[in-house]
Formats: sequence, structure tokens, C-alpha cells
Amino acid sequence: QLRLVESGGGLVQPGESLTLSCTAPGFSLDYFTIAWFRQAPGKEREGVSCFNQRDFATNYAASVRGRFVISRDVAKKTVMLQMNGLKPEDTAVYYCAALGAPIEGICTFVPEGQYAYWGQGTQVTVSS
Repeated sequence: QLRLVESGGGLVQPGESLTLSCTAPGFSLDYFTIAWFRQAPGKEREGVSCFNQRDFATNYAASVRGRFVISRDVAKKTVMLQMNGLKPEDTAVYYCAALGAPIEGICTFVPEGQYAYWGQGTQVTVSS
């Protein structure tokens, strides 16, 4: 069973950067489509970014496009989310998720049900 583990969350000030990592102990994520979602207190979970590693296609939510970058480190078997220019509204629990089946082309965040595997989440807090 694929198990995803997120790391890298923390408390930062507005304008600073953080890099989140998603790994799957005992597995390689090389050909999975991986997405990052987030859920802020009192709000619904939303898609942030996704990466179809088979086609090297990425997708970003409008709210983070130009600030966040999704990438992979093949040697470390990790998919990362580099978050730059963080804002208080980026405060949330961030989850990584993997699609249950390979796709072609650009990945999407909906329906969430297409993502069969989820991590436990890592807290990101942006506050002065």
C-alpha cells in the first residue's frame, strides 16, 4: 500500500519561502501524478499544484501561480513544492496526494476522488 509522507511545514513571515516534500517510503513516485492540496481552517480543501511526472506536465491554482513551483528530486524519490512570496492566506495544512492510475497530459485537482493516496498533512503558517 502506497503511503505518502509530507514534511517541511513550519512558521514563516510574509514574503518568506518554504519547501514542502512528499515521499513514499519503500516506493518510487517517478511515474505517479502527484498533487498538493491545502485546507485552511473553516474552508474546503483546495488543489494547489499537480505534476504529471510521465508527461512532465504541471498545473497550478491561480492563487499560487508564479509563486509556487512543483518539481521532483529523482535521487531522493521526492516531489517538492517550493513556495515563495508566502502570504497569510497561504496558511493551511498542506497534503500531498497521488493519482491511482496514470494519465496523459495536464493533471487536474477535481474530482478529488481520483487521488487514491493521501498523506497526513503538514502545517504551514504565515504570520508576522
